[in-house]
Formats: sequence, structure tokens, C-alpha cells
Amino acid sequence: MPDTPPPVPQRPPEIFINYPLNLQPSPVGRYHWDFGNSSPSSPNTPRARRRRGSPPELPLSASQNSLCPLPPSRRRQFPAPQLQSAAAQTTAKDLQTRAAAPAAPGPVIGGERREQPIGSRGNQEVVIAVRDTMQQLGAQVSKVDPAVFYWLDRCGKDSGDYPLTMPGPMWKKFRYNFCEFIAVLIRQCQYSIIYDEYMMDTVISLLTGLSDSQVRAFRHTSTLAAMKLMTALVNVALNLSIHQDNTQRQYEAERNKIAGKRANEKLELLLQRGRSLDMPVNLNHVCFSSQLQENQDEIENMMNSISRVSLCIATGKQLDAIAEIRAICIEEIGVWMKMYSDAFLNDSYLKYVGWTLHDRDRIVSMTLDKEYDVAVEAIRLVTLILQGSEDALSNEDCENVYHLVYSAHRPVAVAAGEFLHRKGLAKRRGRSSPNGNLIRMLVLFFLESELHEHAAYLVDSLWESSQELLKDWECMTELLLEEPVQGEEVLSDRQESALIELTVCTIRQAAEAHPPVGRGTGKRVLTAKERKTQIDDKNKLTEHFIMALPMLLSKYQADSEKVANLLQIPQFFDLDVYSAGRMEKHLDALLKQIRLVVEKHIETDVLEACSKTYSILCSEEYTIMNRVDIARSQLIDEMTDRFAHSVEDLLQEAEEADDDDIYNVLSTLKRLTAFHNAHDLTRWDLFGNCYRLLKAGIEQGSMPEQIAVQALQCSHYSILWQLVKITEGAPTKDDLVALRRVVKSFLAVCQQCLSNVNTPVKEQAFMLLCDLLMIFSHQLVSGGREGLQPLVFNPDSTLQNELLNFVLDHVFIDQDDESQSMEGDEEDEANKIEALHKRRNLLAAFCKLIIYDIVDMPAAADIFKHYMKYYNDYGDIIKETLSKTRQTDKILCAKTLILSLQQLFNELLQDQGPNLDRTSSHVSGIKELARRFALTFGLDQIKTREAVATLHKDGIEFAFKYQNQRGPEFPPINLAFLEVLSEFSSKLIRQDKRLSTRTWRSSCRSRCRSAGRTSGCL
Repeated sequence: MPDTPPPVPQRPPEIFINYPLNLQPSPVGRYHWDFGNSSPSSPNTPRARRRRGSPPELPLSASQNSLCPLPPSRRRQFPAPQLQSAAAQTTAKDLQTRAAAPAAPGPVIGGERREQPIGSRGNQEVVIAVRDTMQQLGAQVSKVDPAVFYWLDRCGKDSGDYPLTMPGPMWKKFRYNFCEFIAVLIRQCQYSIIYDEYMMDTVISLLTGLSDSQVRAFRHTSTLAAMKLMTALVNVALNLSIHQDNTQRQYEAERNKIAGKRANEKLELLLQRGRSLDMPVNLNHVCFSSQLQENQDEIENMMNSISRVSLCIATGKQLDAIAEIRAICIEEIGVWMKMYSDAFLNDSYLKYVGWTLHDRDRIVSMTLDKEYDVAVEAIRLVTLILQGSEDALSNEDCENVYHLVYSAHRPVAVAAGEFLHRKGLAKRRGRSSPNGNLIRMLVLFFLESELHEHAAYLVDSLWESSQELLKDWECMTELLLEEPVQGEEVLSDRQESALIELTVCTIRQAAEAHPPVGRGTGKRVLTAKERKTQIDDKNKLTEHFIMALPMLLSKYQADSEKVANLLQIPQFFDLDVYSAGRMEKHLDALLKQIRLVVEKHIETDVLEACSKTYSILCSEEYTIMNRVDIARSQLIDEMTDRFAHSVEDLLQEAEEADDDDIYNVLSTLKRLTAFHNAHDLTRWDLFGNCYRLLKAGIEQGSMPEQIAVQALQCSHYSILWQLVKITEGAPTKDDLVALRRVVKSFLAVCQQCLSNVNTPVKEQAFMLLCDLLMIFSHQLVSGGREGLQPLVFNPDSTLQNELLNFVLDHVFIDQDDESQSMEGDEEDEANKIEALHKRRNLLAAFCKLIIYDIVDMPAAADIFKHYMKYYNDYGDIIKETLSKTRQTDKILCAKTLILSLQQLFNELLQDQGPNLDRTSSHVSGIKELARRFALTFGLDQIKTREAVATLHKDGIEFAFKYQNQRGPEFPPINLAFLEVLSEFSSKLIRQDKRLSTRTWRSSCRSRCRSAGRTSGCL
């Protein structure tokens, strides 16, 4: 057997291309005709039977495979059978005679003779009709000029539009029925007709010839038919083999009995069965090798012949450029091996499968294929290889598949999760808990992958294959709560953090029953079974963690990372279980632990988790709301009292305040800000003390930046909660006036903070200004809320300019400038990405004000002019802003675009002077930006006609606006701007081009008259 398979060409072999059909080499043998010299045997033509056990000599066509080459030694005529003229046509009388004839005897089974399936009138007529149709078809084909078939073979050879490849249920049903027809035909003909040395010869020759065709439709269809025909014959051969073995075994068993126990009647019955099948009996050894054996030999000879053709087809189709054809051959070879292993499970057939699988590295590399469907199938194949032999894949091969569990494409990730489950998570059980060791292995895998922010992706990948493991929350809790015992290995601190993160992700997956964000197209509607599983899982995790969560918080309350993850668990509870199961004591224990966490930590993520947990437990739909609300109010009362006293102390001491005073204010303010985000704390009036801190910081200039940032944020939440109460109720005029006074004072403070020396304070003030201007804009009164008109604020030009300058100074900066602004700190890649994300948020906040007409649209010119320079960082934001502003006002948007180009041109004049180098990169950059702007107008010139015409009018006026300082006889200094303007000329319609020309000429005449010239002007 060759070590490697033949290479895979990208097109059919050269012999198919260089030779026309009638010059291609012709295979010879029983199942191929030499139409120039002989004709196939017909039912009326006697022929000698081949020697049993010897397959027909069948040299294979060179067009099939390089393993069996034949040179094009002679001209090959188109394979049309030349039938003998003596072959009579079947008439209606013949059908009646045959139908009235007794059925041919079938094989004897169990002592009774079974009638052949074709004995019925309907089946017999169908088979006879099929035979006659084939005779007539052969006779007609023989009369057709071979040139017709040559051109038919040449036309549309690459077309993929034929029944086997057409989409839709109708064509899928056609393919199924086509394959079923071949199987039924052989099954109905298995007792006599397939041995008549005519039908099978004709069919096999037809399919073999068509499988050589360059026409894809012929090649694909005939290959499928040949493979299914072979499968049907394999089934017939298997049945014959089983029947022969059973008969032989029964006779031998009965004959070998002693004379006293031998059943002569049964022996005689078996002997009569052999005689009924024309089986000669030897007194020393009975061998049933007559008719049944001859049928078996005939089938084997046909199988040998067609299998050699099929294998050659399979080998050639392994090299076929069409994947479906290659897959058909390999699939059917596998079916033969599984169905009749005694005959086909050998090296003659295994080598074809081996050639397909021999390139293990290639298969593993296909798991990274850019086509996701290919990658999924490759991972599944690698998983099957792993199941067959664990040592077949190296560690490197496995690692190439492991990391795919973090893929954003869910089918790929799920397939990789199945591989990981088979490789490491489906074996080795622990003693204390069935899944103890497996959970440890999963934690180690998660830590070694170094993708700690993607635990939800890992859980989702394993959810379908390892649900039993991932839902074993009792085992996970046991591993987290177990105390170290001498001699036993316990989880390290990193492993505990990883296990808690994985546990929370499994809880979320079970409670929500949908993939994490970024994987999948969104939430789908659950089936009834999935919904029931979701409810059962939610009840299970609730009952367990209601008791376990307080213990986990108690153990890890000093670790902020672990506590922040653990506090996410209550949001997935079924809170009715507290009251239904009379578990209020566990609720009290949970509230106690949350209070301790709030008092111990000031980290933002921990405090936000505590605040969110209180918010969920205080839901009005649950009976536990009153109990939780009392605990929350007590906590807020203590924190507000502490905050008020600490603020008084800090303001009194002013510049003499020490670190303790600052820490007391900051820690309490952080806690209150986190709670104010999710809870209405307006009755505690936190805005007053926060405003005092901000005013003191502005006046004295010595307020710590963290306190200023938290005070700004807390004041913002207070204003929003006051607005919620007004919009949901029936506010009085005094309520509106009071809120307007608060908002106006806070906007003034934020505007003053824009000039603060601390960058975090300025950024916080800018974001809050943009948000409040958006909330209290003219859109506040829409939807029938005209009564809120006193709360509408419109920024004046001073505030708009300050916001714009802030964007220009803090967003459109280079990386070098940013590094210097970070006080020389060395930034890694993650910090750079975070800084870029923050700048994008600042730009997006300001662009929203432009889009919703809160800031005047001409301010966008300073944004648009940076489109090319900062395309990689902000290109999507600027492009979306441009699109939205054009929808608001097309003409004003066009004026803004030309204004941005004019600003760039003026900046270039200031740098280079009036004598511009029009070939410089700066001028080319402005022209490229103009070209990009022109593309945004689209192809519909009618819709953009007025906007484009206005743009040209403003551009021409700008080009002739300023005269040259050297004198009126010199061209205007902005005249070169016309080259930039020409990038928009393709968007002008013909009428507007004339108008633009008149405008240009009018400007030229005006310049001439101002220069004192009356002639030579346009």
C-alpha cells in the first residue's frame, strides 16, 4: 500500500482536457464495451460463465487515477451499446404470458419455500418494463452522432445547478428518492435478474462512463448512483453469505449427531433443500455450492468488478475538485466496511480511508479554518480520532483545539468544548466528591489559558457536553469551604478566585439559559423542555446557595475580588424560596454579611455589587421587601450621618485637614455614591453636602481630585432621582423651580471644573455636562410633557466653545502627547486601549449633542476635519455623526463639510504661506479628505442636488474671498482651494455645473474690476 495518497489537483486530470470525448482512452473488460468490435451480451445471447472466484480482468482507465494509467493508444468511440437486432420487443401479450406463469421458486428457509419478491404481477411488470426501456434506450442512443455527446459534454461542465445540488425540501426529497430507487431496484432483482448478465453490465457501464465526464452534473450524479449501487450489491452479497452459512451449519450440525439422536427427517429436509437449490451432495462432505454458491460467486464477481471501478472512481474522486463527490465515495466505503466487514475491512479498502486521514497535521490545522463550518467539522473529526486512540494526538495538537473554547463563534466553541470534555473532563473521579478532581482540572485549565475575563465563554463552550459537572454546585462549594488538612492539597488563592468566577458563570448560564454577550445572535425563545430545565436549575441553585452564600461571604469577606463575584449570585435567585421555604434566617445572615462587606470595603466594584444586591432583594413583588428595606435604611442612616460630620470637619479645617479627614469623607462618599446609583436617596439630601464640597474646591483650589469626582457623580445621581420623581408624579411649580435652580447651579459648577488642573475632574465634569444637557434639552417636553418646559436648558455659545475646546485638547491628541500627560508613567498595551476607550466616550458624548441639535452644527467642522488623521481611532464615530447630521439638515451639513475643509486650508496657509506647494502631502491630504466627503453623498444626485450646489457656491466664494497682499493684480490667496473643491464636481448635475460656472465667472469679474482691469476677464 502506498505511504501517501496521490496529490489533490484543483481541476480534472489533463487527459480529460486535452482529449475530446471520442479520443479518450477506453477501459476494457466485461463492464466496458469496445463498441467498435463487440457488443454486450443480451438476455438472449448465451455466454460462457467465468471461472468461480476469479474477478474479471478490468484494466482501469487512465482518467480514473494515476495508480492505473493507460496511454491513449486508440480512438475511443462514444460508449453507445450496439444491441443485436434479434432482441425482440416485449409486447402486451408477453406481459400477460409472463404474469400468468408461476412464480420462480425462491430459496428454501426454515423448511418452507419462500416466493421470490418479484413473483407478484406488479413487481414483475415493473422489472420487465425497466429492462425493455433500457433496451429501447440503448437502441436509440446508438443512432445518435457522437459529436452531439461531445458538445453536450463540453457545455456547462462547471455548472453547479442540477438536482443533487439544488436547495429546498423538494430537491432533498428527490435525492433521497433517487438513492432509494437504486436500492429498491437491486432488492427487487436480487433473485434472478441481476444474474442475467445484461442489466448489471449495462448499468455499470453507463455509470462508469458518466463518472469520467467533465460535466459536473453527470460526474456527481453517476458517482452517487455507482456508490449506492455498490452498497445495494453488498447487502445482497451479505444476505447470500448469511443464508449459505446458515444452511451449511444446520446440515453439518445435524449430520454430526450420533445415529441415535440424529433426526433423519430434519436431515432429509435439509438435504431436499440442497437438492431444491441444485446443490450436489457428497457422502463424505456435503457442500452447498451449486446454484446458491454460483449466485454468491456471481455477486462477488460483480462486486469485485464494480468495486474496482468504484475504488478507481473513489480514488479519482478523492482528487475531484468537488468536495461533495469526494465525500460520497469515502462515506460509502465506510458503509461497506461496516455492513460486510469480512469482505471489505482489509487493507485494499482501508488505504482509501487512511489516505483521507493520513495528514493529521492538516486535519488539526483545519480547526482554524476561516470557514466556520469547516472548522466545526474538523474539530469533530479530531474528537473522533481522540476517542479511537488517545495517543494519536500530541499535546501540541490538543492545545491547538483547546483555545477554541474561547471563540466568539458558538458552534466552533461548543465543538472545542466537546473535545476538551473527552480529553480531560470525562475521567478521573475524586473520592470525596464524584467531580472533585474534574473541577480542579477545569480550574487549572482556566488559569493556564490566561484569559481570566472570559470565564463565561469557557462555561458556555462546555455547557452542552459537561452539564453534569458544571451544575455540581455542591462540589464547588465544598472545595471552597473545605479547611486545609495536613497531607491534603487545597486550592491556592488564585485557584479559589478562578473557581468562584467559574461558579458564578455556571449559575448565570443555568438561570438565564442563553449564551453570554458577544456569542450568539441574541436571546432565543426557549422550548417547553428548556424552560422547565431552566426553572428546575434555578430552584436547585437557589435552595443550595441560600444556605451556602452567607458562609462563603463570611470566609472571603476580606478579599474584594472574591466578594464582588459572590455578590452577583443573589440576582439569579428565585426569591420566593425565602418565604415559601421559611428561610428568613438565611436572609438575615446574608444581609448581615453584606453590611459587613460595605463597612469593610471602598472598592467601586464591591460597593456596586452590594448596592445591586440590595436593589434586587428590595423588589416590591417579593414578601421579603420590608425586611430588606429596614436593613438598607439603617445602613444608609448611619452612612449619611457619618458623611455629614466628616464634611463639616473637612470644611472647617480647610487646608489643615489631614489624611484621616480626607479618608473619612472619601470612603463614606464612595459608599453613598454607589448606593445612590441604584437607590433613591433624595430624602437624605446628599446634594447639599456634595455641592458644598465642590464650591469649596473651586474657591480654594485644594480639594482632592477623588473627592471632587465622587461629589460630582453623587450630585448627578441626586438630580436624576429628583427628575424621576417629578416626571412620574404631579409636580407643582415650586418643585420645578427648585429643580431648575439645582440643575443650573450644578451646570455652572461643572463648567468651572472644565478648567480644573486635574484631568480626572475635568473629564468627569465634561461627561456630566454632556449628559445633563442631553437630558434637559428640548426633547424633555416631547411626548405630552409640555409642563416640564421650565427645566429645558440650552447651552450658550460660551459653554459650547468650552466643550469643543475640551474635545480638541483631550481627544485629538497623539500617543506621545498622551504619554507625557500621564506624568511619565510607562503604559502597557492594556492601559493604552483603556485610554483610547475613554477618549472615544468623550468624543461620542459631544457628537450626540451635535446630532440632537443641542450644540450648533458648525461646531462639527472641527470634528470632521480630523476624519482622515484619526480614522483608525474615531473614524466610525465621525462617520456616524456625519450621517446623522445629514439626515437632520442636508444643506447645513454640506456647509459644515466645506467649512472643515476651509479650516484645514487656512491652517496650511498659515504654516506654508501664500505660495503653496500643490504637490505636497498636506495638500494631497486635504484633497483626499474632500474625496472621502464626496463619497458620503451617495449616487442619488437628485436627493443631494441642493446640498452639493450650496457646497460649491460656498467653496467658490471662499476661493475668491481674500485678495493677495501683494496687490489686486495677483491671484487670490485661496484660489488653490478650487482644486480641493473639484473633488465634489462629479456630484453636480449638468444644470448646476452651469450655475457654478456662472458663479465662478462672476467672482472672476469682481476680482478684475477691483484690480482696475476691464479687459481679459471672463
